[in-house]
Amino acid sequence: MDGIMGILSYGLGTLIAFLVLAGVVVMFVQDVTQKKHTVLRNYPVIGRLRYNLEEMGEYFRQYFFMNDREEMPFNRATRGWVYRLAKDEGGVIGFGSTNNQGEPGSVIFVNAPYPVLEEDRLPTPPVAMGDGYCREPFIARSVVNISGMSFGAISEPAVRALSRGAACAGCWMDTGEGGLSPFHLEGNCDIIMQLGTANYGIRDADGRFSLSRARELAALPQVKAFEIKLSQGAKPGKGGVLPAAKVTEQIARIRGIPPNQDSISPNRHRDIANADQLLDKIAMLRDATGKPVGVKTAVGGWQFVNDLAEAVHRRGLEYAPDFLAIDGGEGGSGAAPQALMDHMALSITEALPRVVDALIESGLRDRIRVIASGKLVTSARAAWALCAGADFVNSARGFMFALGCIQALRCHQNTCPTGITTHNPRLQRGLVVEEKFIRVANYANNMNKEIDMIAHCCGCRHARELRREHVRIVQSVGQSTAFNILYPYPVAGARRKAA
Repeated sequence: MDGIMGILSYGLGTLIAFLVLAGVVVMFVQDVTQKKHTVLRNYPVIGRLRYNLEEMGEYFRQYFFMNDREEMPFNRATRGWVYRLAKDEGGVIGFGSTNNQGEPGSVIFVNAPYPVLEEDRLPTPPVAMGDGYCREPFIARSVVNISGMSFGAISEPAVRALSRGAACAGCWMDTGEGGLSPFHLEGNCDIIMQLGTANYGIRDADGRFSLSRARELAALPQVKAFEIKLSQGAKPGKGGVLPAAKVTEQIARIRGIPPNQDSISPNRHRDIANADQLLDKIAMLRDATGKPVGVKTAVGGWQFVNDLAEAVHRRGLEYAPDFLAIDGGEGGSGAAPQALMDHMALSITEALPRVVDALIESGLRDRIRVIASGKLVTSARAAWALCAGADFVNSARGFMFALGCIQALRCHQNTCPTGITTHNPRLQRGLVVEEKFIRVANYANNMNKEIDMIAHCCGCRHARELRREHVRIVQSVGQSTAFNILYPYPVAGARRKAA
């Protein structure tokens, strides 16, 4: 018996060796005869190692070589912070910070010598959008909310977990440009319905904007406001792209497009080419739905806001958007060309205070609410946004981390290992809605708590009392400068008076 087993083992080993050798020979022939890759043609078989290492390099760096504060777009320390908030483990660390407070751009809050006592603290009040200008104003309760991520770009279980988590936390959920799905409605959370350039989910058979469909959506009690998206931080000036592999029958039905074809949005709304046409669209949508209507955009300068303000004053405050969602050029939960992702539009650190200043100068700050977005995934960055003048903070990737995102950088390939940005049922199985929606709620709640904690340490009774004088920004020489010196508050209405 032993002899027979030995012969079989020897034969099996020989077969495996032969197959391996045959595979190497096949690869050798393929490499030396192909004409696309010089390295493979000159170094057949072993040249493949170079491409494998290049492909895997970002993952090796992520886990083995980079320190906690080096990685992009989000370093390990930042991801760990979000994970702890989502798991309700608290943001407590020991033995000192690993944050380099001398690095240019670092945020340092100004602690008050006599911080607010526990008994003197006040709850952070809600803020109304559209109050006095529409039939059904939106009373928004949470400072931190879920930014636009389309069903299609993210998966069914991801949308379901976000919807249920948002309802528990009392924050809103933006649909993104992909339309309103049943999964957005599952948790019964507050919803901002985004109107993208392709009118997905709110269009007629020819792809044009449908006012009757807008009225149908507005009749849903969960839909609290509408958002006209001019552009997003990842790709200002270019429409969204959903590869054909992710355009399932279900997603196509919700968007109102053919299935199994690339879903490509126009780079702008065909009926909006200037400030007056934008105000026309806002007024029409608000009158038809009775809900607040705002605008989402990345900005590259001050002309947009100044032109918008002039048009509003020319036509009346009833034409103004009820909110502006300012997306920084560093935003980007969706796929985008690298040329745009890396170099198009201002960072939120510059765009936000400039937009707020333009609204103050034009006398519109009290009329228009401001939402900030762009890598604001920690409570410190969110508190900075409030200091700069924002009313609310939107986050997409922060909530993706709360769902379990590991920054695998495969969002556009339909192979997300955590089931968040894939429609592969096997990979989606790993995202358990009943577990993840709790983490979504924890993240939102703990972000709001930590923002309040920062405010109390600065001597504010609640987060909405934060001002520019409460924060300092480290400059290139390693010393910090007060934010209200870098961006002094303009005189309210100064631009109107000058005109």
